[in-house]
Amino acid sequence: MTLEELQELADKDLKINDTELDLESLKIPQLHNKYSKFHTKFINLLKKTENERDRLVREKWEYYTGKSAPSVYQVKPFNLKILKQDVDKYLKSDEDIIRIDQKVTYIQSIVDYLDKTIRIITNRTFQIKNAIEWRKFTSGVI
Repeated sequence: MTLEELQELADKDLKINDTELDLESLKIPQLHNKYSKFHTKFINLLKKTENERDRLVREKWEYYTGKSAPSVYQVKPFNLKILKQDVDKYLKSDEDIIRIDQKVTYIQSIVDYLDKTIRIITNRTFQIKNAIEWRKFTSGVI
């Protein structure tokens, strides 16, 4: 599921039907559960992707410092001698590392969005209560 799909789903789910506030109140636990499951799924995916990135950085570091197995250099030769202090420049500009960093950033933005969505769902009780109180006030019931 993409961030855009989650946003569209949340747009639908978080809309409060002001004519059926009692039913909206009853939907809160189901919504919380639904988005908590998404959150858990993406937290696990984020951790897995971060671990993949760490492994890839180590492999690339070995490659650029000349410490990889000879078979690696047969497949992808690297004939430059680089200084230890320059290895970081090669790692930061490596296409594979850039790609996986972008993936980590994207998944982190999904996790952040889900955090905020769950907070909104948690506060939904107060929004519904305020709507009920407003209706009482406008109808003259105190």
